[in-house]
Amino acid sequence: METVQKNEFIAFRFKGYANESLFDSNIEVELKKLDPKAKAEESIIVVGKGMVVPGLDRSFEGKEIGKEYEINLEAKDGFGERRRELVKTIPLKTFTDNKINPYPGLSLTLDGMLAKIITISGARVVTDFNNPLAGKKLRYVFTVTRKVIEDKERAESLFKVIFRMVPEFEIKESIIVKGPEILEQYVKAFSPQFKELMGRELSFELKEEEKSDKNDLHEHSHEHNHEN
Repeated sequence: METVQKNEFIAFRFKGYANESLFDSNIEVELKKLDPKAKAEESIIVVGKGMVVPGLDRSFEGKEIGKEYEINLEAKDGFGERRRELVKTIPLKTFTDNKINPYPGLSLTLDGMLAKIITISGARVVTDFNNPLAGKKLRYVFTVTRKVIEDKERAESLFKVIFRMVPEFEIKESIIVKGPEILEQYVKAFSPQFKELMGRELSFELKEEEKSDKNDLHEHSHEHNHEN
């Protein structure tokens, strides 16, 4: 009987309910109910590292591979309690200056945070920055399908969570990320996280075509300076 331990990489399938309404799933038939165009794939996380809500994260430990479980969570173990200080009054002008026409019920991203318009009163817009699931009891039905052993798949799963994309990379002593110069700052910033979770640091390598573009630019500017 294989069970899940803290700090292990696992793949799992799940259905998440709030007030008995499905809000998220990575099971094809359930996901299609939420978004007919969405494509379902296993979720991969490191157990105990806060990659999912706290109550679900804790519940993976000791569970058997391939067995279905159901858990009920209080709001504090899910997306947190609703916080009054996250309901803010914003001048209407802030929206109109950005060519946004607010109306009650509109969801949008402001300053990198998801927000929902509650009411509009004169030139003031009451806006809620709480997570839409804050304050709600949750129910999860999940199955841990396997432990993720291969370094390539582990790295890809971390890139998806941390970088929100999978760059070109290869695994040697370190995990070498290849790409444009702009990627280098991300690699430096998140290298300690990869070291902690995978035992390998990230390093950066400028891609060959990026190097040649850089050299062309350098030669061009050199010629231009020489002409002057």
